Amino acid sequence: MEVEYQQEYIRNSRGVELFTCRWLPLSSPKALVFLCHGYGMECGDFMKGCGMKLASHGYAVFGIDYEGHGRSKGARCYISKFDDIVDDCCHYFKSMSEKDEYRKKKRFLYGESMGGAVALVAHKKQPHFWHGAVLVAPMCKISEKVKPHQVVISVLTRVEDLIPRWKIVPTKDVIDAAFKDPVKREEVRGNKLIYQQKPRLKTALELLRTSMALEQTLNQVRFPFLVLHGEADTVTDPEVSKALYNEASSRDKTIKLYAGMCHALTAGETDQNIDIVFADIISWLDNRSSNHQNTSLHRTASGGWKTLHSAM
Repeated sequence: MEVEYQQEYIRNSRGVELFTCRWLPLSSPKALVFLCHGYGMECGDFMKGCGMKLASHGYAVFGIDYEGHGRSKGARCYISKFDDIVDDCCHYFKSMSEKDEYRKKKRFLYGESMGGAVALVAHKKQPHFWHGAVLVAPMCKISEKVKPHQVVISVLTRVEDLIPRWKIVPTKDVIDAAFKDPVKREEVRGNKLIYQQKPRLKTALELLRTSMALEQTLNQVRFPFLVLHGEADTVTDPEVSKALYNEASSRDKTIKLYAGMCHALTAGETDQNIDIVFADIISWLDNRSSNHQNTSLHRTASGGWKTLHSAM
């Protein structure tokens, strides 16, 4: 299926210029998919493969670079307030949804890593607006393996207003850990739009607070969702996705765990593995894009299967 690519700049409520893009099938789309990219990432180049893949299967796909990310303006990878980037996404996504040709189409969020947190917070803000979400290795809980000691959090909090933009937060090489395929790893390193320096203090604290807040409210997640995670992921713990699956109140929820795969399921694995992941994503979306009742198999966190019936 042929795909049309478009891009434009918009301004958020704070007057900052933001980059947006879209991949559109030439025929009327099955549904709308809204991309929420990960920390330090961007949509136009890095998520092009995702946009093209979904659009070629009949979905209208929309992306936005958060303030300070990718082609958007603002201090590089500086998040002063996590709610601001969620609000920017919601405003843009809603404006696209209200176009005449899209008003009757279902709306799905698609979040990778930190983008999973963006999608979940967006759901909390407008719980009845979204028809579901695809969450790839989402940041929605701090693993006990990496949770900072409360003393460390307290010290950093005391100085965040003094040095909010300082790049002082120590971190491992996320690109090495996330991208298993060496060729794809080097392509990411060569993308100058992707932030590859140490996290800024305020940004790190905002991500920590958001994750901790989501962890306390996982039972408030009620929309249909598919959560996918590589079992070899060392960036976000697969146990995080299991907790989301187990605690969410959603009647329609699916978890897919991939043996041997790492964090970047849709961009850092072999082509064969990426095709497997996208086949699962597209199948899930296809089953929920019509207005008919569907019956599908959902994998439980323990590895078994159960059948759920969902009236969409």
